[in-house]
Amino acid sequence: MENTILIYSAIFLYLTCAALLFFNKKKSSDGGLSKKQILLIGFAALILHSVALTNNLVTDTGINLAFYNSLSLISAFIVLFTLISTWRHPIEILLISLLPIASITLQLDIYNSTTQVHEIGDSKGLIFHILTSIIAYSVLALAALQAVLLWIQNKFLHAHQPGGIIKLMPPLRNMEALLFESIVVGFVTLTVSLGSGLIFLENMFAQQLAHKTILSILAWFVFLILLIGHWKLGWRGKVAIRWTLGGFISLMLAYFGSKFVLEIVLA
Repeated sequence: MENTILIYSAIFLYLTCAALLFFNKKKSSDGGLSKKQILLIGFAALILHSVALTNNLVTDTGINLAFYNSLSLISAFIVLFTLISTWRHPIEILLISLLPIASITLQLDIYNSTTQVHEIGDSKGLIFHILTSIIAYSVLALAALQAVLLWIQNKFLHAHQPGGIIKLMPPLRNMEALLFESIVVGFVTLTVSLGSGLIFLENMFAQQLAHKTILSILAWFVFLILLIGHWKLGWRGKVAIRWTLGGFISLMLAYFGSKFVLEIVLA
């Protein structure tokens, strides 16, 4: 019951933050809450989200990284990174798009009935590997969201329709610069994650891990090629969007593909 109250409180604050950012961005007159005051509402929601998530994650035998818990955990990290980025840059559109999605993952977590407990014990190396994996996925998921928004922005601008949602977005150049910043951070973290997996996991190519490892390595190569193409050949725009989404899809299948099939479809 306590967790349900925490979750619904977090959802309410997430949606309030998104709505206030939307109307604050559209209005031209001064007055009302400032952007940073509104973002504090988002941080408050994230704290409630984290407390509720911790109650679901931590068990007497280990960490329950079942499908819905993992989804909620990833969304919490993405919200954290986006709140920090929005505090520094005028990219409210990212939060306006993301916070309703985070609310949905929280709502799903209420009905969480799956269990996949990882016995961590004293294995700090395994904890480090799991943490870097989650951070890598979160940052690259944020990059994928930016790529989708960049695609929308490109489409409207090429159609000579600069109004509507385009008014909520920062300049195209800034969006592209932020996209590649996110990809660089995500790529470095993914590299550390794969490296730590080779060191701390007994066999990354064991039957139950092989598909995750192969798809993660495939995603690593996709983002590597994208970064080289950007730095050496000036890749941007539609090319960058396609490669970003392709790499993220591979990573998404690695992280959630088997979880969804085993815990949801076949359960």
